[in-house]
Amino acid sequence: MTTFAPLQNDTFLRALRREPTEYTPVWLMRQAGRYLPEYRATRAQAGSFMQLAQNPELATEVTIQPIDRYNLDAAILFSDILTVPDAMGLGLRFVENEGPKFDRPLRDEVDVQRLEVPDMAKLEYVFDAVTKIRKTLNGRVPLIGFAGSPYTIACYMVEGGSSSDFRTIKSMMYSRPDLLHHILSVNAHATALYLNAQIAAGAQAVMLFDTWGGSLSHQCYQEFSLSYMRQVVAQLNREVNGEKIPVIVFTKGGGQWLEAMSEIGADALGLDWTTNLTQAKARVGERVALQGNIDPSVLFGSEAVIRQTVRQVLDEYGTDVGHVFNLGHGISQFATPESVGFLVDEVHRYSRSMRESKSA
Repeated sequence: MTTFAPLQNDTFLRALRREPTEYTPVWLMRQAGRYLPEYRATRAQAGSFMQLAQNPELATEVTIQPIDRYNLDAAILFSDILTVPDAMGLGLRFVENEGPKFDRPLRDEVDVQRLEVPDMAKLEYVFDAVTKIRKTLNGRVPLIGFAGSPYTIACYMVEGGSSSDFRTIKSMMYSRPDLLHHILSVNAHATALYLNAQIAAGAQAVMLFDTWGGSLSHQCYQEFSLSYMRQVVAQLNREVNGEKIPVIVFTKGGGQWLEAMSEIGADALGLDWTTNLTQAKARVGERVALQGNIDPSVLFGSEAVIRQTVRQVLDEYGTDVGHVFNLGHGISQFATPESVGFLVDEVHRYSRSMRESKSA
């Protein structure tokens, strides 16, 4: 068993456990990404996105870059949610300015029935990266592992890439739900194995990204997205060497389902910017912590606007336990590094002052 350095900053993990913290911890979705010049340099060195993601040395480098630049409270593994379907043999590639494409999407019954949980050895590069990142962090902050939700990765697997209307997968959903359920069942099992392997490799918290669940109707969300995330969460290893491994679930556009989401066994729910934090906190009570939820586009504003909006989000949640500050989705590649710095600084500065004022 690999031995890691003691954790020096556990504020993020304490917030997920709904324990008191001296300030509100912050990390940012896509905090390692194209907005950083050092990331662009490393990616150019790698040659392509997948070559970067599949190289544990370089994946470690880009994971650590934002931790070196900003006073963030957690690092997140640099990888992609489509590594699992890639290991299933669907032929993943990334097209410049178009995003991910699968050469062999799931379009007919034969292909769907042939789908199997992949051998996790095909994803060893991810687990090697997790261990290397954890060692390189040397206890500075916790490391988050992640995966796409069963439904979200199914969208890419069936559509063959990104989609504006999800016509192909929704056609399958309504005409052959049995086929989609088979895909989702395989995905749920594979995702649980994948996250457990990340946990075994050193991830100290894990997150499920349900990017496209919000495109579903109320009934379809319960049946095709939430129920399978529940299956994943139920299979996860939640403790390693006496340390709890928190689980975060995030459905973009899913604010209307917070009560149902809070009951699937996760420790925290991610929120996008369309949901009011005060109302969300009242709706979920003490069942889960909340993560979010500033609009990523605020990073295009002035320093004064960024800091003001950060304060508004923190005021919405208040000084109660159980809040991790984050964007409502990933950092835009067009954001400036300076803007991100203003945001991180204001989260720490203002949340400390809120607690000091409360205790005075």
